[in-house]
Amino acid sequence: MNKQTMGIHHITAIVGHPQENVDFYAGVLGLRLVKKTINFDDPGTYHLYFGDEGGKPGTIITFFPWADAVQGKIGSGQVGVTSYVVPRGAMDFWEKRLTKFNIPYDNTERFGETYLEFDDPHGLHLEIVEREEGEKNTWKFGEVTPDVSIKGFGGATLLSARPDKTSELLENVLGLEVVGEENDIRRFRSPSDIGNIIDLKLTPVGRGEMGVGTVHHIAWRAKDNEDQLDWQKYVSKHGYGVTPVRDRNYFNAIYFREHGEILFEIATDPPGFAHDESYATMGEKLMLPPQYEMYRSRLNDILIPIQVKEID
Repeated sequence: MNKQTMGIHHITAIVGHPQENVDFYAGVLGLRLVKKTINFDDPGTYHLYFGDEGGKPGTIITFFPWADAVQGKIGSGQVGVTSYVVPRGAMDFWEKRLTKFNIPYDNTERFGETYLEFDDPHGLHLEIVEREEGEKNTWKFGEVTPDVSIKGFGGATLLSARPDKTSELLENVLGLEVVGEENDIRRFRSPSDIGNIIDLKLTPVGRGEMGVGTVHHIAWRAKDNEDQLDWQKYVSKHGYGVTPVRDRNYFNAIYFREHGEILFEIATDPPGFAHDESYATMGEKLMLPPQYEMYRSRLNDILIPIQVKEID
């Protein structure tokens, strides 16, 4: 039986100073900091999650911020561009907002859509596109209101060391539909109305180098734990080495590196971000998994203090 993912669950990147990260994604882009926790594999580092008001799958970008880390290089084996989707008619607002904060941008066209391209403070390539599909984000922060706010991911552009192999995986394993090809880009679509467009560059570029300003991995959606175990067997059957299930507190995760060298994750939609703190207070307190709770005082001394604040 063939399987099909609903699309992007989350995207995780490496960035620099955590306060600069918060100021940009919460202050400028108007996303909600839905979870402030630690990197479970490197507990002296934050793991910050930003998304829509509820932190729904398909809206979450997550960060490992290292203030003094080496700058990375975007290239093959990585997500090259992360796309955000906004409501129709919102582009003028976003052009003015980027100008207000002295953020350079370009307008480009791809597959009949206009994209607003820009970088975050640490070098991640981002873009904004208008689409009808997808629920409005009800979160309001500063001048960013639901009429113009980011709904979630529009998609991502993948840079593969072996585009033919990555294309085969996207279509024949993850179950995405090929919907077009244009200017060295092949476009795929998932069934969801958010996080549903994947563009694959068909010519390899120079090899990427992990560091600040690069995406660490992209995660695909599994509807629940049972579905994820099915995915684990299914991906393994197709010749990929898949990790055991890892408990990330807000979802379970399995990982594999596809043949184009991009690190993929498959993450469960549940339990989400409100199970260990209230919906209203998500992101306000440092949340720790049980195995690290005994180190809370020490971690508070190590971690750089951060604050979500309006910067308009």
